[in-house]
Amino acid sequence: MLALLVPVIAGAEVYRWTDVHGRSHFSDRHHEDAQVMHIDPGISYYRVEKVFDGDTILLDDGRKVRLLGINTPEIAGRIKSAEAGGEQAKQWLRLKLEQRKVFLQGDVEKQDKYQRTLAYVFNENKQLINVELVKQGLATVNIHPPNLRYVNELLAAQEDAERGNIGLWSDAAYSPTPAERLDQSNYQGWKRVTGKIISLKQTVKHSYLLFSDKVSVSIEPSSLPLFTALESYIGKNVEVRGWVKRSRDRFYVIVRHPADIRAAP
Repeated sequence: MLALLVPVIAGAEVYRWTDVHGRSHFSDRHHEDAQVMHIDPGISYYRVEKVFDGDTILLDDGRKVRLLGINTPEIAGRIKSAEAGGEQAKQWLRLKLEQRKVFLQGDVEKQDKYQRTLAYVFNENKQLINVELVKQGLATVNIHPPNLRYVNELLAAQEDAERGNIGLWSDAAYSPTPAERLDQSNYQGWKRVTGKIISLKQTVKHSYLLFSDKVSVSIEPSSLPLFTALESYIGKNVEVRGWVKRSRDRFYVIVRHPADIRAAP
């Protein structure tokens, strides 16, 4: 079994070799048949023990890591149904990372409510896996302020994937849904909701852009500083991306970043 942490010695080469029992070893001293590892000083590498789904992995130090800035479709579980593209994202990530080394970069928030480590994950070739998943059309951008470190890179990758009709962007399951067609049978999951904003409603806790009296866009208070004047959306045809929540006979698309609202084609 590979050691939990690859030792990194500033200014020295690190050698890796495998013994007759198949165990990997690391040292700053040369060993017969050893390979030189190119490791940046100060970076800690960990082995990925397991891929749970397209955006969650387990490291060999026991940490469960949730990839920041993205969301992949659900895979089947005890209390959840599979979503289109979920298994493809998981299998791609397994081939890319499972039993391989990665290093992490964090952002403002270190853990989510499930005590998972929040991180941007890089492989040995220094590819930012969060961005690669989006680029392959296997994930959508899912921005949670104040974690904004790679927002520009993620959004650029999504623009390319969408423009190229790659992955989920070519899947009918993720086609835009007109706001007036949202109902109890089709609102679950991540959605692209389209329509014309007719008015703005603001309360102490939330701000709402209304498609109608039954469907609206809900903007969280912590995200408001990122938006320009909300009045500017009134009268415009938009596509809103996010999760839809239902309260009795009303539906709310939750957004956290201006990139979640875009002009409808």
